[in-house]
Order: sequence, then structure tokens, then C-alpha cells
Amino acid sequence: MNTMKSACYLTCLFAAFVFTGCGKEDKPATTTTTVQSAPATPPPAAPGGNSYLGAMVKAQQSAVKTVDLSSLNEEVQLFNAQEGHFPKDLNELVTKQYIGQLPPTPVGKKFVYDSVQGKVTLAPQ
Repeated sequence: MNTMKSACYLTCLFAAFVFTGCGKEDKPATTTTTVQSAPATPPPAAPGGNSYLGAMVKAQQSAVKTVDLSSLNEEVQLFNAQEGHFPKDLNELVTKQYIGQLPPTPVGKKFVYDSVQGKVTLAPQ
């Protein structure tokens, strides 16, 4: 029984050392990283006095046009693969439920569809 008390005492003593450490205070390692970056400067104004915001809007419109044309052309190709021919016009994509509706065209533009090649492009109105 005496050995049992000794084992318990030693275990408690060991646990106390583990939890309290050896009295030495550990300092966290500090690293300093300095990142210098140049301030963001807008691109120069586009011809016609457009601002940076105007350039951003034009870029977004261009990206939307690209996405609309890509998705329309993909649907035309899917139509061709499943139906065996290109649609006679873009509205046939809607009537046969390949798309829910035709996407809006950008201001001043219209979709031009070539039913022989099955290709959709944009052209000025």
C-alpha cells in the first residue's frame, strides 16, 4: 500500500512539473515581415474623358457580351447535336426549351445568327 502512495505522489509531482514547466519563461518567436506595395493608381482616362469607373463598366459589359455569346453558341451546338441541324433562328432555342429566354443585348448591339454555320455574333444596330 505504501508503494501505491509513492507512485501516486510521484505521478502528481511529475504532472506538476509538466504543467508548470521548469520555471523558464518561453518568449514567443517574433518575426516581422514588411510588405510594401505601391498605392493603386487608376489608369489614365480613356479618350472622351471617361474615368476609371467608366473603364470598369466597359470592361464588365465586354465580359458579359463574351459570356452571353459563348453560352448562346454552346446552346446552338447542343441543339445541333441533339436535333441534327442548327436552329433556323435563335427563338427556336427558346421554343424547344434549350434556353429560358434570349439574353439581353448590349446597348446599341444586336445578335446576328448564321443558321448555316450555327454561329452567333454581335453587330451594331
